[in-house]
Amino acid sequence: MKLDEVDRKIVSQLQIDGRTTLETLGKITGYTNMGVRKRVNNLLESESIRISALMNLKRFNFFLAVVLIETDGPETLQRLLKRFENCPRVVYIFTTIGGFNMIALVVAEDKETLESISMEKCSLRSEKGIRRSEFYPVMDVNYSPFMPIRRYLAHKDLSVPPCRVNCKPCARYKFERCVGCPATKYYKGHL
Repeated sequence: MKLDEVDRKIVSQLQIDGRTTLETLGKITGYTNMGVRKRVNNLLESESIRISALMNLKRFNFFLAVVLIETDGPETLQRLLKRFENCPRVVYIFTTIGGFNMIALVVAEDKETLESISMEKCSLRSEKGIRRSEFYPVMDVNYSPFMPIRRYLAHKDLSVPPCRVNCKPCARYKFERCVGCPATKYYKGHL
């Protein structure tokens, strides 16, 4: 689907403020409220856009890291994708062509938890079949602190995390150096 100039204006404004009224979108585009509504509905129904809430990392004191992973083949890559598809800590996973064939953006509530998810059994880097990996904590998020943190996965009602690594026996969790998985009832954080 190609965007025409009216669609571009609508999308740009909704990126700035997803709650922009039809009246305001009409003024921006020169269309009536009904015309704008049809345009927005077409964009939504064609799955060209989705309007959702982004969370301000700075406001909630979240910490980010970029994880680079090279797997030994497509089977390991698929296992990783499946294992972490419902992980509330994973913001994005990208599969790539090149030395590293997976790049992930992960989030944590504090530096110690970020350290835990860099090296413990619940880490993206812990899967069998990983040739090499690198973990880069993010210093600053430039331009916009808003991210699509997958808060809806932090339901705090599971006994076993989506990655299948139990937090309770982990030494870092026991000694309060990690808040645990936000999807489990053992979670101690604010995600």
